[in-house]
Amino acid sequence: MAAALWALLAASFLAALLLQRARARRPGGGGDSGFFQELIRYGKTKSGGERRPASLRLLHVPKRWFIHFYAVSVLWNGFLLIWLLQAQSLPGSLSSWLQHLHHALGRASQNEDMGSEHFSALLVLLLLWLHSFRRLAECLWTSVFSDGVIHTVQYCFGLGYYVALGLTVLCQVPANFRNGEELSVQICWYHIMGIVMYIWASLHQHRCLVILANLRKSKSGKVINLSHSVPYGDWFERVSCPHYFAEVLIYVSMAITLGLHNVTWWFVVLYVLSNQALAAVLCHEFYQNKFSSYPKHRKAFIPFVY
Repeated sequence: MAAALWALLAASFLAALLLQRARARRPGGGGDSGFFQELIRYGKTKSGGERRPASLRLLHVPKRWFIHFYAVSVLWNGFLLIWLLQAQSLPGSLSSWLQHLHHALGRASQNEDMGSEHFSALLVLLLLWLHSFRRLAECLWTSVFSDGVIHTVQYCFGLGYYVALGLTVLCQVPANFRNGEELSVQICWYHIMGIVMYIWASLHQHRCLVILANLRKSKSGKVINLSHSVPYGDWFERVSCPHYFAEVLIYVSMAITLGLHNVTWWFVVLYVLSNQALAAVLCHEFYQNKFSSYPKHRKAFIPFVY
């Protein structure tokens, strides 16, 4: 069930990407009017805010409210992480609410190496929490948000996204794994590979976000403007949205940490890829339209590819 839900989300965003690309190729088809455009654009790609009807403006919230997504994730996934750690050490059967969740999402429980699978899920939940904590800190102390907006539908979806993500990780723990059962802490090659890739992608994402923030700051660190400029440095030399590419790599690293065989999480990766590709294409078009001297060799978000 969980895999089907993530596959449906991935297909929806992939369809939106293809529709947007087809629309952009039509003469005069690059505007951002219409309900479809309202739902896929946000921030700098959603232009003409003051020209929109008052009824539509009421459905927008500040883009800086992105911070709420990561605050919810830190609290919710932190709770799940603590609960999962306690479940390993306290006696008794698996909590009834998690059993019901496994049943609702169709989680199979036939894997013989349950302890190892539990440890992999624990690692991924920790990585997810660390990622959310870093992004929350960056929103608070690094990023400089403009007056851009997002639609309330996008905002509500973002709030629910990290809740669903944490539950998806939790459901990778075998349903018949008992509380108090000894946790098999066996570090495998895919754990090391996944964590190394996670650190590498996270460092690059942070560097790129610092580069974007510095475009609006003086050398002393004071915010001097909220305008958009062409970023240079790190992965920006190859793509317009390297922070989106890094986001995809972070989720791929989690798939590796789960052991490469987890179909549900690969559908999560596919969803993130489709979602970030759509956002990157819109940003890439924005840069190309706004700056006549924008580097022509840059791709949208995957170096040398797309």
